[in-house]
Amino acid sequence: MIRHCVFIRFKPTISVAYKTELFNEIDALKDRLPGMVAVHIGTNVSPETGMDKGFSDGFIVDFADSFSRDAYLEDPEHRQTGARLVAAAEGGIAGILVYDLETDD
Repeated sequence: MIRHCVFIRFKPTISVAYKTELFNEIDALKDRLPGMVAVHIGTNVSPETGMDKGFSDGFIVDFADSFSRDAYLEDPEHRQTGARLVAAAEGGIAGILVYDLETDD
Protein backbone atom coordinates (compact mmCIF):
# COMPACT_ATOMS: atom_id res chain seq x y z
CA MET A 1 0.00 0.00 0.00
CA ILE A 2 1.06 3.58 -0.63
CA ARG A 3 0.13 6.22 1.93
CA HIS A 4 0.15 9.60 0.15
CA CYS A 5 0.45 12.40 2.76
CA VAL A 6 -0.22 16.01 1.76
CA PHE A 7 0.17 18.88 4.21
CA ILE A 8 -0.78 22.46 3.37
CA ARG A 9 0.13 25.84 4.77
CA PHE A 10 -2.91 27.81 3.61
CA LYS A 11 -2.90 31.55 3.04
CA PRO A 12 -4.59 33.30 5.99
CA THR A 13 -7.31 34.59 3.66
CA ILE A 14 -8.53 31.09 2.75
CA SER A 15 -11.83 30.31 4.46
CA VAL A 16 -12.69 27.07 6.22
CA ALA A 17 -15.50 26.61 3.69
CA TYR A 18 -13.08 26.79 0.77
CA LYS A 19 -10.66 24.36 2.44
CA THR A 20 -13.57 21.98 2.98
CA GLU A 21 -14.56 22.29 -0.68
CA LEU A 22 -11.05 21.39 -1.82
CA PHE A 23 -10.78 18.45 0.56
CA ASN A 24 -14.23 17.18 -0.51
CA GLU A 25 -13.04 17.22 -4.13
CA ILE A 26 -10.09 15.01 -3.17
CA ASP A 27 -12.36 12.67 -1.21
CA ALA A 28 -14.81 12.39 -4.13
CA LEU A 29 -12.08 10.98 -6.38
CA LYS A 30 -12.17 7.67 -4.48
CA ASP A 31 -15.64 6.99 -5.89
CA ARG A 32 -14.24 6.66 -9.41
CA LEU A 33 -10.52 5.90 -9.15
CA PRO A 34 -9.79 2.19 -8.62
CA GLY A 35 -7.27 1.45 -5.92
CA MET A 36 -7.93 4.66 -4.01
CA VAL A 37 -8.76 2.89 -0.75
CA ALA A 38 -9.32 5.66 1.80
CA VAL A 39 -9.03 9.41 2.34
CA HIS A 40 -8.32 10.97 5.75
CA ILE A 41 -8.72 14.75 6.06
CA GLY A 42 -8.06 16.98 9.02
CA THR A 43 -6.38 19.74 10.92
CA ASN A 44 -3.19 19.12 12.86
CA VAL A 45 -3.96 18.31 16.49
CA SER A 46 -0.42 17.65 17.69
CA PRO A 47 0.40 19.16 21.09
CA GLU A 48 3.98 19.75 19.92
CA THR A 49 3.79 23.49 19.32
CA GLY A 50 5.64 24.67 16.22
CA MET A 51 6.56 21.22 14.97
CA ASP A 52 4.05 21.48 12.12
CA LYS A 53 6.06 24.38 10.61
CA GLY A 54 2.75 26.02 9.70
CA PHE A 55 1.39 23.01 7.80
CA SER A 56 -1.81 23.02 9.83
CA ASP A 57 -4.16 21.23 7.41
CA GLY A 58 -3.84 18.18 5.26
CA PHE A 59 -5.00 14.86 3.99
CA ILE A 60 -3.74 11.32 3.59
CA VAL A 61 -4.82 9.04 0.76
CA ASP A 62 -4.27 5.29 0.96
CA PHE A 63 -3.70 3.55 -2.36
CA ALA A 64 -3.66 -0.18 -3.02
CA ASP A 65 -0.36 0.18 -4.87
CA SER A 66 1.92 2.60 -6.70
CA PHE A 67 0.00 2.10 -9.97
CA SER A 68 -3.19 3.40 -8.33
CA ARG A 69 -1.30 6.35 -6.86
CA ASP A 70 0.24 7.17 -10.24
CA ALA A 71 -3.19 7.05 -11.95
CA TYR A 72 -4.48 9.50 -9.30
CA LEU A 73 -1.55 11.83 -9.95
CA GLU A 74 -2.33 11.88 -13.69
CA ASP A 75 -6.10 12.21 -13.27
CA PRO A 76 -7.43 15.50 -14.77
CA GLU A 77 -9.78 16.20 -11.84
CA HIS A 78 -6.96 15.63 -9.36
CA ARG A 79 -4.75 18.01 -11.33
CA GLN A 80 -7.47 20.71 -11.28
CA THR A 81 -7.95 20.40 -7.54
CA GLY A 82 -4.17 20.27 -7.05
CA ALA A 83 -3.79 23.55 -8.95
CA ARG A 84 -6.45 25.12 -6.72
CA LEU A 85 -4.62 23.83 -3.62
CA VAL A 86 -1.36 25.35 -4.86
CA ALA A 87 -3.11 28.67 -5.49
CA ALA A 88 -4.55 28.60 -1.94
CA ALA A 89 -1.24 27.70 -0.29
CA GLU A 90 1.06 30.27 1.26
CA GLY A 91 3.89 30.69 -1.24
CA GLY A 92 2.24 28.41 -3.81
CA ILE A 93 3.97 25.07 -4.18
CA ALA A 94 6.32 25.98 -1.29
CA GLY A 95 3.25 25.85 0.97
CA ILE A 96 2.59 22.18 0.23
CA LEU A 97 4.48 19.16 1.54
CA VAL A 98 3.92 15.76 -0.08
CA TYR A 99 5.35 12.60 1.44
CA ASP A 100 4.57 9.07 0.25
CA LEU A 101 5.13 6.00 2.41
CA GLU A 102 5.08 2.40 1.27
CA THR A 103 3.48 0.21 3.92
CA ASP A 104 2.87 -3.53 4.34
CA ASP A 105 -0.87 -3.09 5.03
